[in-house]
Amino acid sequence: MDMLLTSLFSVIVQLFSIILLVLAQDENQFIYNGFHQANLQLDGSAKILSNGLLQLTNTSKQQTGHAFYRLPLKFNTSSSSTPSLSFSTNFIFAMVPVAPSFGGQGMAFTISPSTDFSQATSSPYIGLFNSSNLGLSSNHVLAIELDPVKNPQFNDRDENHVGIDVNSLESVNSAPASYIDQEGKNTSLKLLSGNAMHIWIDYDEAEKLLNVSLALTKNSKPKKPLLSTRIDLSPVLLDFMYVGFSASTGTLASDQYILGWSFSKIGQAENLEISKLPRLPSQKKSEEIPVQLLIVLLSAVTVVLITIISVAYIIRRKKYEEIHEDWEIEYGPHRFSYKNLYKATKGFKDKELLGTGGFGKVYRGKLPAADSQIAVKRVSHDSRQGLKEFVAEIVSMGRLGHRNLVQLLGYCRRKGELLLVYDYMHNGSLDKFLYSNEKPNLHWSQRYQILRGVASALLYLHEEWEQVVLHRDIKASNVLLDADLNGRLGDFGLARLYDHGTNPQTTHVVGTVGYLAPELSRTGKATTSTDVFAYGAFILEVACGRRPIQHQAPDEETILVDWVFDCWKRGEILNASDPRLEGDYAVEEMELVLKLGMLCSQSKPESRPSMRQVMQYLDCDAVLPEISSDSANINMFLTGEEASRLIMSFPSSFEQGSTHSFSSSDSILIAGR
Repeated sequence: MDMLLTSLFSVIVQLFSIILLVLAQDENQFIYNGFHQANLQLDGSAKILSNGLLQLTNTSKQQTGHAFYRLPLKFNTSSSSTPSLSFSTNFIFAMVPVAPSFGGQGMAFTISPSTDFSQATSSPYIGLFNSSNLGLSSNHVLAIELDPVKNPQFNDRDENHVGIDVNSLESVNSAPASYIDQEGKNTSLKLLSGNAMHIWIDYDEAEKLLNVSLALTKNSKPKKPLLSTRIDLSPVLLDFMYVGFSASTGTLASDQYILGWSFSKIGQAENLEISKLPRLPSQKKSEEIPVQLLIVLLSAVTVVLITIISVAYIIRRKKYEEIHEDWEIEYGPHRFSYKNLYKATKGFKDKELLGTGGFGKVYRGKLPAADSQIAVKRVSHDSRQGLKEFVAEIVSMGRLGHRNLVQLLGYCRRKGELLLVYDYMHNGSLDKFLYSNEKPNLHWSQRYQILRGVASALLYLHEEWEQVVLHRDIKASNVLLDADLNGRLGDFGLARLYDHGTNPQTTHVVGTVGYLAPELSRTGKATTSTDVFAYGAFILEVACGRRPIQHQAPDEETILVDWVFDCWKRGEILNASDPRLEGDYAVEEMELVLKLGMLCSQSKPESRPSMRQVMQYLDCDAVLPEISSDSANINMFLTGEEASRLIMSFPSSFEQGSTHSFSSSDSILIAGR
């Protein structure tokens, strides 16, 4: 009976505490010393941990997390004669990287007209915007960003700053993370330190002044703010707005937490009670040699031992020696150390070898700090011509984000080689499934989804990213399959970028025999149409289970597209399908894919569809145009004579589908691109 009364009393006390919490908070102010029973709306990776800690992101890549006060607050009330835009807030946050200086992409305190961020993307938009709405005045978003990444796209000042953003991520004002202590000394703070920090944000409507202050949790609010900006928020804030937080991760990730939060629209926000805040999860600390032991060891070292250590140190440095130049400083977060890659691949041992391509070998590796598998491609870069531009393109392509692209994580330079780091794909390349008995046969629905996925990736590269990306080497061996057998286009070693509305400048003929558009032999200029031609050869390859050129096949079957065209003219197009499918496929889809392959393989670039049209055909949102049987094969497709000339140029390699550069000039493409 006593136990029952005790339990009942405990329940009553808890209910009474909740009622007091609700009564103490109104539409104008609230305070959370920890987030148990917090009136928040969460989405994405955001969650409240068992100890009341609000976690916005974890160490998963390309994720977003949002946490907003559930009720909208009155801000710009046009009917009110008194200022209503003023507000005050302070909160305590922490960014915990997986390894020192290895994290991103940051977080922001946000005032927004909506809590629906389903159209926003993660890296590099902190879960607030996307490439199409960035900078629009119709966003009505104010954000105070805590940014540990320097992004040239937004003119960021450095990789450790606090910024005031209005409808964009290009800050109207920003400053390196720091605070002025009681003695007037400016002390730097590192956002990615893993330490809890306190931030205060105050806006005075009458003065039209926005102040932002930052300090360690143990310190009081600095007398001088970090940022003090004159700004009129009346065009930005609407009558009703939501307040909260947005955070994201990219190719780099970190745990991002909010420990406590206080907000007010009727004067200064209440101070948080530090003693009541939840604790951060414990961090692993590196083992350090005690100073006393170090002194004893040093005192016992002889001249001979010093010499041996010095020699060993020199040898070790040579083993991991890299090439660093001043212009690479801005690409720091995208550069991997050779030492880490060497250890990740177990010294580039043969047992970690995944495959060998036209420009180098690919190894499997595992980064202990991030606990993630990677693929490392080693290519030559003996030529220095264009290297800076090449690395700039690598970093740019590292920002590509599409579910059907293999993510390029970064690079490393050492002596005469360049190392490119990618996400690891568990099922390897598609060509192993098509031509090797070591992999199971793919059924038709899997192949169709792979074809559609690669088409979606090419549409993104050609039309939907901020620049046009020409892949220039589309083929089955460059399509990798993830754990769910989704097709992902990889190996951007030959890719070229240029701005929308301009023409590509490259005149180096690169690619793989059998996938090269005929106009390349005349102009040497790659375009989106040459990518479409290669995609046409690729989809016929997947549907027919044959390489685009088979030198040992009968003459009439040497060129795959010619053979498919002949089958179609005879009314036997399904005879071209892969015999391994044993007729187990959707007839309408097989006919569509075979005809689409011929359509993409037409010799005139203007006759080929765009990748947007290709997607419409595959999704049955548009009717595939008829191919005229009256046209001579020599006028429609890459002729046997043209193909034979290419084969004779590379007689030992066309069967293996090797990648080649056809230019004789000294370019980085020859050197390993």
